[in-house]
Amino acid sequence: MGSNFSEKAAFLWSVADLLRGDYKQADYGKVILPFTVLRRLDCVLEPTKNQVLQEYESRKNSGIADLSPFLLKVSGQKFYSVSRFTFSKLLDDPPHIRQNLESYLGDFSENARDVFERFRFGEQISNLDSKNLLFMIVQKFATIDLHPDQVPNEEMGLIFEELIRRFAETSNETAGEHFTPREVIRLMVNILFVADDEALSKPGVVRSLYDPAAGTGGMLSVAEDYLREHNPDMRLTVFGQELNDESYSICKADMMIKGQDPNRIVSGNSFTQDGFPHDKFDYMLSNPPFGVDWKKIQDVVKNEHERKGYGGRFGPGLPRVSDGSLLFLLHLLSKMRPPGEGGSRIGIVLNGSPLFTGDAGSGESEIRRWVLENDFLEAIIAMPTDLFYNTGIATYIWILSNRKSPERKNKVQLINAVDLYAKMRKSLGNKRNYLTDENIQEITRVYGEFENKGISKIFDTQDFGFRKITVDRPPASGKTVKVKKGQKPYDPDLRDTENVPLKEDINEYFEREVKPHVPEAWINEEIRDAKDGKVGKVGYEINFNRYFYVYKPPRPLEEIKADLKAVESRILEILKQVTD
Repeated sequence: MGSNFSEKAAFLWSVADLLRGDYKQADYGKVILPFTVLRRLDCVLEPTKNQVLQEYESRKNSGIADLSPFLLKVSGQKFYSVSRFTFSKLLDDPPHIRQNLESYLGDFSENARDVFERFRFGEQISNLDSKNLLFMIVQKFATIDLHPDQVPNEEMGLIFEELIRRFAETSNETAGEHFTPREVIRLMVNILFVADDEALSKPGVVRSLYDPAAGTGGMLSVAEDYLREHNPDMRLTVFGQELNDESYSICKADMMIKGQDPNRIVSGNSFTQDGFPHDKFDYMLSNPPFGVDWKKIQDVVKNEHERKGYGGRFGPGLPRVSDGSLLFLLHLLSKMRPPGEGGSRIGIVLNGSPLFTGDAGSGESEIRRWVLENDFLEAIIAMPTDLFYNTGIATYIWILSNRKSPERKNKVQLINAVDLYAKMRKSLGNKRNYLTDENIQEITRVYGEFENKGISKIFDTQDFGFRKITVDRPPASGKTVKVKKGQKPYDPDLRDTENVPLKEDINEYFEREVKPHVPEAWINEEIRDAKDGKVGKVGYEINFNRYFYVYKPPRPLEEIKADLKAVESRILEILKQVTD
């Protein structure tokens, strides 16, 4: 086998040739993914296998109920197996391949068994056996060495991602729900940690990292690799939660092999079954699904919002049911350590809608208001399109913190990195572009310099706020309208609104912008903000494109006329050829 991860992925994918005809294309992954994980675990445990078996034999009749501490110590891993079987030994007894493989799985430690139960691997073993494919599949996997010495952890992660991408393509699923391109994660990790370089370089440093939509664990892995590279003496404890069973299984297996505590990777929905309800984290990274509705969990989320308020996760407000992105943002912010205990830093990938959807007073606007008025938002980076496997839409990286450096207090940096990318030689799904190492360094440098120039703009947090005032006018003469007692008569058909920047006085704005055009109009002072009680509703939006808009003058008329004349000449020439 070559060292190139795509060659190994292609070899593992070639197992599909054996499945063709007996399995639907959409189900190839149900066989290949768990077998790849099993082979990886098999290779990892091989060096200490005999010692573990000896330890097990010497202690199994000792009366000690739980032998796992002894066996884990001897295995040198976060998991173990007391089975006499390996892939090669399974091949020694073809008639009993199914029973032996089931026995082999049953002799793993509980955390490893959980991985295969989530894969529903038992069903596939039974299915493969009934189709006389099981022996051939085991035989095929036995020929590839997936020991970390041969396939380093990062390469293994890329192999899993490549396999998932291929399965998603064959079954028309969205591979991008499972993982984020590695170079995007590297950029997020760079920016998240760059502000703490000095603290993270000290010996014996321990930090925690959390991802509530962990997928196959890419965010956690890249962050761990980055920190180990920068400071081999530091320790990063990683925590993750994942809803999809296959992704959860891969993530948990990957973390076990890397020596992380597999109990810190949990399954389930982060909103309804929060796996870490009482934990706070130093760092958080996430790429939650874009634009996914939360209708199925609406009752639970609304209940927490109404019952717990700001004591829960969703106090500031709830976004529309069609897009749960901002729920992930609120969930992450609820996991921040208090500033007095060191505080936290967060990086999250979102699409464009959380920037501006929702009018003043709406759930989205109130969430943005709470984030900005509490000075949590540090920076937003507009990314190039076509970076992700399952969508070509515009994406944005939000960086948040409750321990901003002094110069960033009450400021927000917007970075327009839409033109910093390279074209891929071959598209992968919707992914046509990628970030080069130079692109990552450039964006990180621009972030670190924190200057108001070029692709970087610095704003006060209040610059994104406005007060939406209601402007009324008297009814036209002869028109009768119903009004409440004591209310000034107004014409509902002529009612209008104005968004006044928060930094401006509404009366001064009104006199300057409205009065000259409609002298008879007035500000309706009955419509007030629910929180501060002042006239007009407060709203917040971040109209990214407006801040980076560059005016391009239209082409000269003579140039346009010349182009049109040339087109006319070509059309006449074509018509002449047809009629001749």
